[in-house]
Amino acid sequence: MDPTVIVIWLIIGAVAGWLAGQLMKGGGFGLVGDIIIGILGAVIAGFLLPSLGIFIGGGIVGAIINALIGACILLFVLRLVKR
Repeated sequence: MDPTVIVIWLIIGAVAGWLAGQLMKGGGFGLVGDIIIGILGAVIAGFLLPSLGIFIGGGIVGAIINALIGACILLFVLRLVKR
């Protein structure tokens, strides 16, 4: 795996995790937590959205939006479990 791809994943994960933390009530989980939430959110959205028939455009912006949707879903579920 190319190191550039890993860096891009980390950047997209950090941006998506931070945005999800800002959108969802209660803030984020710090830099490392936001990266993990963003990457896991991208994986969740990668499986969930196509099965629902939702396709977001390609490129960096599409990947961030995709990861953001998945990260928001993940944060919602985590906050439900945390209660």
